[in-house]
Amino acid sequence: MPGPSPAQSFDVVIAGGAIVGSSVAYFLKHELGFTGSVAVIEPDPTYARSATTLSAASIRQQFSTPENIRLSLYGVDFIRSLKARFGAEAEIGFHEGGYLLLASPEGLPILEANHRVQAAEQADIALLDPTGLSARFPWLSTDGLAAGAFGVTGEGWFDAHSLLDLIRKGARAAGATYLQGRVAGIGRDGNRITGVTLADGSTLACGTFVNAAGPAAGDVAALAGIALPVEPRKRFVFVIHCREKLPGMPLLVDTTGVYVRPEGEYHICGVSPEEGPDPRPADDDFEVDYALFEDLIWPALATRIPAFEAAKLIRAWAGHYDYNTLDQNAVIGPHPEIGNFFFANGFSGHGLQQAPAAGRAIAEWIVAGRSVSLDLAVFGFERIAAGRPVRELNVI
Repeated sequence: MPGPSPAQSFDVVIAGGAIVGSSVAYFLKHELGFTGSVAVIEPDPTYARSATTLSAASIRQQFSTPENIRLSLYGVDFIRSLKARFGAEAEIGFHEGGYLLLASPEGLPILEANHRVQAAEQADIALLDPTGLSARFPWLSTDGLAAGAFGVTGEGWFDAHSLLDLIRKGARAAGATYLQGRVAGIGRDGNRITGVTLADGSTLACGTFVNAAGPAAGDVAALAGIALPVEPRKRFVFVIHCREKLPGMPLLVDTTGVYVRPEGEYHICGVSPEEGPDPRPADDDFEVDYALFEDLIWPALATRIPAFEAAKLIRAWAGHYDYNTLDQNAVIGPHPEIGNFFFANGFSGHGLQQAPAAGRAIAEWIVAGRSVSLDLAVFGFERIAAGRPVRELNVI
């Protein structure tokens, strides 16, 4: 990936070349036929520490917010159309194994309310009582459970590297330029962004700027004088081996917040943090907290799935994702006053599955002046400015 030349100019500059930024570029150049020039600025072309490549690489429709369901329904349609879009060799190993979200008696009303929202959005989710859970998943302990919501179709997991590679190559083939660099300054003239300065001192003039900088999105917005409550948060993924076969295992989310899913001959697992302090990590902090596995994750797994009592920890990794401290939901669309500054930020762990829909929406805003495919007004920056959160009850 080359660096920029001095004083270049592009119609659109996108900060961030991982799954969200590359999706914006792909839809602009390939799907919508945007004839202007597009530059994607990415500090790490290996994506070794990208939120995209360090994620659990899954997709679900089990949300409580209709717009989140629609974003991910679009995402699964996009995944199913990869061969039509990118050719017969396009393959990301999509395993449509479903999600299984479990509820205690106390959590049952929320699960049922969420299921009604999902059904209204045509998501294929089955609500199972303990008898139904035992019949479908005989390896599961139903002690303390009232029900589980299972994604029959449209949910599962895939290879994040492969999806990113397809979309990046598609964007480049359609004419997008990828440049290695880090946005270190943003030029602003009143209510217009005029260009960016990179860390090496080079400058790029632009007609439109898209912030798709992932965990760094809040820092990038601040360069333009915009307060965006998006920061990196560290999450851990643990790889375990279980000798016993668990047929038909979906991505399971326990009542404790611990999740686990198959990954080839192994399983991967982790946990959503409890409410409370969730400190911002240093940019180079990718150290794994193994005590989290020993003290919380493994006991919860062994209780819910007795076969995991004999599980063996193989390895683990840590990653950063773009956490919206206001409401853990995405910020998508234009700034209400700086009309050529666009947000595609704060997905809080949902970015990989929602990137195709978000990328298309931003591309449509740039080309048509509005999001044509989906109404995403609920995720606009106006709620950020007003401090008005959109509450999503199914945060994993």
